[in-house]
This record gives sequence, C-alpha cells and structure tokens, in this order.
Amino acid sequence: MKITAAQAMAECLTREGIKVVFGYPGAAICPFYDALLDTDIRHVLVRHEANAGHEASGYARITGKPAVCVVTSGPGAVNLLTAIATAYADSVPLICISGQVNRDQIGSDAFQEADITGAAEPFVKHSYLVSDPNDIPRIFREAFYIAGTGRPGPVLIDVPMDVQRAEIDFEYPKTVDIRGYKPNVKGNPMQVKRVYTALKEAEKPLICLGGGVFASGAVDEIRQLARRMNIPVINTMMGISAFPNEDPLYFGMLGMHGVKTANQAVKDCDTLFLVGARVGDRAVRTPVALQETTKIIHIDIDPAEIGKNMGVDIPLVGDAKQVLTQLLDIAEPKQHDAWIGQLNSYRTEKTFAEVPSGTVNPKEFIYKLSKAMPADSVICADVGQNQIWTCTNFSFKDGGRLVTSGGMGTMGYSLPAAIGAKLADPERTVAALCGDGSLQMSMMELATAVQHEVPVKVVVFTNTRLGMVRELQTKGYKDRQTAVFLDGSPDFVKLAEAYGIPSMRVTDDKTADDAIKKLSEDSGLMLVEVIVDKDFPTL
Repeated sequence: MKITAAQAMAECLTREGIKVVFGYPGAAICPFYDALLDTDIRHVLVRHEANAGHEASGYARITGKPAVCVVTSGPGAVNLLTAIATAYADSVPLICISGQVNRDQIGSDAFQEADITGAAEPFVKHSYLVSDPNDIPRIFREAFYIAGTGRPGPVLIDVPMDVQRAEIDFEYPKTVDIRGYKPNVKGNPMQVKRVYTALKEAEKPLICLGGGVFASGAVDEIRQLARRMNIPVINTMMGISAFPNEDPLYFGMLGMHGVKTANQAVKDCDTLFLVGARVGDRAVRTPVALQETTKIIHIDIDPAEIGKNMGVDIPLVGDAKQVLTQLLDIAEPKQHDAWIGQLNSYRTEKTFAEVPSGTVNPKEFIYKLSKAMPADSVICADVGQNQIWTCTNFSFKDGGRLVTSGGMGTMGYSLPAAIGAKLADPERTVAALCGDGSLQMSMMELATAVQHEVPVKVVVFTNTRLGMVRELQTKGYKDRQTAVFLDGSPDFVKLAEAYGIPSMRVTDDKTADDAIKKLSEDSGLMLVEVIVDKDFPTL
C-alpha cells in the first residue's frame, strides 16, 4: 500500500508508541501536520519553538524514553536550537523533526530556508537531511534507537516539503543495525571486580551520583548498593533526588553552589565512586588536587567522559543500571560507622535569616514547600539564584524528582519542562520554580498550559533583578551593576489573571503559609509570586 512520506512519518511515531508531540506548524511542515490529524497522537501547540523542545525534554525525563518536538523550516528550526543544545548538554533523548524547503531549493536562499542540520551539528547526537522519501521508515527507526540508547541525546530529522508529499511503499524495520554504533552497556567483568574490591577495601568511600543515574534508570540499584555497603552518598546538581534527602546516608550536593557536608566529604574521602557524573567545573573546581589524594572510580556509558575532567584510577564503561546490577551480584554488607560519624559531625541545623518587611526568605519558602508537597512531586527549577535555592533547600522525598537545566543552564526552561513533565505523568504534582527573569523568557507558555489544561504550579521569585548576575557584579566588579534591573516587568498576579489562572502574592509568613497550602493541596493550574529582597544572596 502506497502512502505519502508525511503519512509514513506519522505512522513511524505511532509504531514507536508516541502519544504526545510538542510543536509549532508552518508551511514547510504542513504535510506532516495534515497526516498527524489521522492518528491518535495528541499535538500540544506551544507559543515558541524553543519551548517545544523544552516541553519534550520534560516529557522525556519523566518517561525515560525519547520524546518528539516538531517545527517548520527557517526561523522555526533555528528557534529550536537552544532546546536541542539544552537536551544535548543533559543527555535527554529527543526526536526533533523540522520541515525544510523543497529539495531543488536547498542552497538557493529560498524563503524560510536555513541549514538546520549544519547549525545543529555541535548539539545533536546525530542528524538526518532526508533526500529520499523511501528512507523515512529506516531513518525514524534509527533515530529513536540512537536517541534512546547509549548516552541519550537529541536526534534531528530535517524533511523537505516535497519529500513529505512523495508517495512510498511503507514498511517499518523490525530491527536496527548501524555500522559503527554499538553502545557498550555491560561492564567488563574484570573491571567490575576491581571496582568492588576498591569499594570493599576503602576506609572512607563516597558515592557521587550524576544525571546518568536517571538516564539509565539506575535509581533503585544505586540505593541498594549504598545501603548494603553502608557508603555515604552525595550528588551533582543533575543527580539531585536520586537519593532521598532524609536518608541517613545522604550528604547533599557538592560543588561551588553545594553544601558544606558534601564538599567536605569529597575532601576527606579516600575513594570517590562517580556514577553517571561528568565532573563539570561547577562540581569539582580543583580536580587535579583531588585525584592526587583520592582513588577515583568512574562509571559512564560514554567513554569520552571518563578521565575528561579528572584523572581516573579505575575506569568502567557501561550502562549504570547494568554495572550496578553486576556489582550487586557480588557486593557484601560492610560497616563504615566511624566514617559516617565523621560526616555527620559536619551537619548543621538548617536556619533561615531574617528578611526585610514585605519580603520572604526564598530558602525558607522552598524548604517549607518541600515538606508540604506530595512525596512523588516533580520540581522543575529554572536557572539563576532560584535554581540554587531549590537545589540546596528543597528536601526531596522517596519518589520525588528534580528536573533542571544543569549542563547548558538555559533560562526559561522550568515552565515548559513542567508542562511536559505533567503531560508525561498526569497523576503527579508538578511545579515550576523560577525567577522573574527566567519566567519572562517563557511566560507565553502559560497560554499552552491553559489551552491544553495542564495543571502545573508556577512559583516565581520576584526580586526585580537578574539576581545571580547582579551578585557576580557586586562581588567581582566592585558593585558596578549594569543590565541586571528588571524594571518594566509585568505584575505577575495580574498577568496570571489575564490568562484566567488563579494566583496570589506572598509578602510575609502568613501569605507564605497560605500559598504553600494551596500549592500542595489544590489540583488546578495556579501561579504564586513570592516577593524577595533585591539583595538576597544565592548562598
């Protein structure tokens, strides 16, 4: 049976089990949109193409499977680049479909033509410019396989308009065999034994979790190993919520914005076990000094990450879930009471500073919110001061999840990511925590949430500043503040009302308690503005 290539594209998505796609149409992708009407796939119309990628990112991070975003050619495709780069930096599996001008117009500067495969090259795991419509089934099958296996990442499929209209004989491949792409998921048995021996012999072992623990679905396995061998656990920003905050083995986030217990643990340990963490500059600022005093073990699915930022004594390439399962097969219980007691001595009781009248301490607000929210809540933190306040003060329970842009640090990520996360798991409470600067980069997605009835919670911390940059200028540039003042920002409560979204403003402890109650108990879409002092610090 002959069908159009556009119909074949839609059928490929159906065969891959796709239920939702996020996108923004245009002329060059209209054949595909027309074909999409004849499927059961739900289309979510975003208000900016970058947010199609961010919403797909939130969806993918909750499901653990590739999610799909769709844009038209030219400006539509170029607008998606930020989301592609954001997903690439955090190893999020996306299928990014873009329309393109007709094949005979490519290279002629036709209307809305852009070399998107060339522009996206540094930020994709792989890309395709489809020249033969008969290749559509194979390309889509390969794209999903590439995006979701090995180290996950975005794959771009650019499809000219005349290719979409062409007729083909459709047959979806049952298997994928790509020469040169054979991800190594199982750890080398000898290396696995070396890792276990090093952990068993260590007097002060420490596990550091990164985002790869989520990418591989290894949360249960790492908890079992840590508890069986009684090894303390810390995490990078991307590894937050892999271990419950209240667990006695958990000691917090390390790094330049981390907590004292985690950073001191790294200094004092004799064996550091890195699991799915790339050891970026914000996590370990002096890797050379650390590797001279500490035995480093590193598990990663991507061999390029092992030893890239820090010397490694025992490298182990493989999928974290597979490797940890191998370790659990041989691991025996061990006690590290003295070591854990040492780390416990670094713990301090959480206290919150007084703030000027008419404002609220954002750290205290976030901490209280975490105590009230359902255990399995998804918290989407934006970028800036609000991100660090959330990472260091939200106490994640068993089943909770943090979603944030850690590698690229993309402002405006939280609201669209929250929409995607909520659509991925409608039964969970999902909240976007953002600053007044970051919200204004994606606040048009409030309309998406309203139109598609996605009941996310939005908390905006308003200090009328680009807070983190303001703080950098204060500390590093003799307080010469420039281009950080958000004068002219809207009244966010009135903005919410304009969208028909229930809202309230928090200015003191009483309104804070009322807002936290509503955020944790109400099931509908809502926005809460929290007024923060303009000079309130990040840490």
